[in-house]
Amino acid sequence: MKKILIIGGGAMGSAFSIPCLENKNKVTITEPYSKVFIKNLTSKDKFHSALKMKLPKKLNFRKYSKDLLKEKFDLIVIALSLSGIDFIGNELKNLKIKIPILVLTKGLKYEKKKRKILTISEKLNKEFKIKDISILKGPCLAKELAKKNQTSVIIANKNVNKAKKLGNMISTKYYFIEHSKDTVGVEISSAIKNIYAMIIGAGQSLNAASNLFQKSIVEMKYLIKFFKGDVETILGLAGIGDLYVSAAGGRNSKMGSYLGKGFKFRIAKKRFMAKDTVEGEQLVREIAPFVLKKIDKKKIPLMINLIKTIKDNKKLNISV
Repeated sequence: MKKILIIGGGAMGSAFSIPCLENKNKVTITEPYSKVFIKNLTSKDKFHSALKMKLPKKLNFRKYSKDLLKEKFDLIVIALSLSGIDFIGNELKNLKIKIPILVLTKGLKYEKKKRKILTISEKLNKEFKIKDISILKGPCLAKELAKKNQTSVIIANKNVNKAKKLGNMISTKYYFIEHSKDTVGVEISSAIKNIYAMIIGAGQSLNAASNLFQKSIVEMKYLIKFFKGDVETILGLAGIGDLYVSAAGGRNSKMGSYLGKGFKFRIAKKRFMAKDTVEGEQLVREIAPFVLKKIDKKKIPLMINLIKTIKDNKKLNISV
């Protein structure tokens, strides 16, 4: 039995606790921000409002504190949104945590001073001096995982043996783990797929969407190579696998459908998705300054058009 701490009580963090518990681990979950999720996790029946189900009674909730991080755990899982990475990075740095870290968060960070895009593991390592970092990505919808539907994901670590060790800790009969040493390719794929899911969603027919899917893969391969990842990663769970799930349904694809119908981004967001977080939009705004200056626009026309659509509030103009 291993002791696992999950930081982040949202849908994914809470769903992730289920296979961890099923693999006979002692799991503690904490939530630094959301009053809603804290209420969910501390309620008598542990009914989670985002997952629409009760969580296992064995799941232990603890109030977030630095003292909690100091306790002896075998694994710390970061399941916060992208906006929480700086916070938790500082917390772990100040406490000089040496416990293995597994990151579920998807996204990229643009460092303005260095004019460089960093993956989350790179940021945690270079800026916050955290060393033992693995990342978990892939086509995983939180609600389906919580229901114990068959799910396959990939853990990446430059030391693949460490990835395999973590996989053994959390895998179950329905939660399958693959392993990779290509941390860059896995993280880049899992982040930019949100942008391309929006583009594919803009296709107003299956014929158009399938064409956009193929063109998206070509651009994703170029970007992975640009950031010095392994282009073969695009063919795996973090690439095509995750892109398929996101394009088949979800908030990014939904927003893309409105853009494909001719709505400008701001109007579509306000009229149809005012309360929804669109991860692809957030990533566009984060990386646009770098992409527009440093990357050959001719190689990524779909992404460039979406950036202009969101930043300049123009109608999406992509040729199928």
